[in-house]
Amino acid sequence: MWQCPQCGRSFEKQEQAHYCTRPQTIDEYIARQDAAAQPRLREIRNILRSALPQAQERISWSMPTYWQGRNLIHFAASKKHLGLYPGGEATGVFAEELKHYDVSKGAIRLPYDQDLPEELITKIARWCLEAYGI
Repeated sequence: MWQCPQCGRSFEKQEQAHYCTRPQTIDEYIARQDAAAQPRLREIRNILRSALPQAQERISWSMPTYWQGRNLIHFAASKKHLGLYPGGEATGVFAEELKHYDVSKGAIRLPYDQDLPEELITKIARWCLEAYGI
């Protein structure tokens, strides 16, 4: 077991990555990520801001989230990909357009070494607003 010297939490893995304190803003979330992932995180943020101009930016489930009456869509950095989380219904609706991506119920994994599908992300975000927004 490894114990974080900052927060005191115990983990099985030595030097386990974690948040000692949760980020409060999307800017703070992005700043805490690996430098290599930060440009891609800013890019998807800009896509979602354009697609959902009335939505509020929040941190929910420790991820950047767009909220308009409820959570609409989340994104997050992972080691090998950028995760987009529109919910299970959305991944089903867009299954054909997502066939070239690694998708599981509610999650879309966008590799860092590929361009972001801006039009598709915009369509999914706007669908989430129509389906989930209040």
